Amino acid sequence: MEIQIPDKMYFRIGEVSKITRVQPYVLRYWESEFKIIKPQKSVANQRVYKRSDVELILEIKRLLHKERYTLDGAKKKIREIVKEMKDRQMAFALAEKKDDGYLRTLKSIKDELVVIGA
Repeated sequence: MEIQIPDKMYFRIGEVSKITRVQPYVLRYWESEFKIIKPQKSVANQRVYKRSDVELILEIKRLLHKERYTLDGAKKKIREIVKEMKDRQMAFALAEKKDDGYLRTLKSIKDELVVIGA
């Protein structure tokens, strides 16, 4: 069953608890264990989670409860997932920065290889 996250940018801890079905004290504990979860504090000093934090919490819950990872195993897996995401973002950023000269050079090399292969 896919959990639907409301279409908002920020959530209070009570909302996150309802969405994820994880008790607030567990969310606070996970914050201390998974340093990547960093809710901001509101003016009223309440935790305010970003949508990405909620998605991450759902993934941590899945790893711990469904996949039966240990806490250390889940931490390692989350680090791998985050690294993979950063690598993908970097690849997309590099692809966007490539100028026409680079693409022309690649096309030229491809054309030469086609001629050589013919």
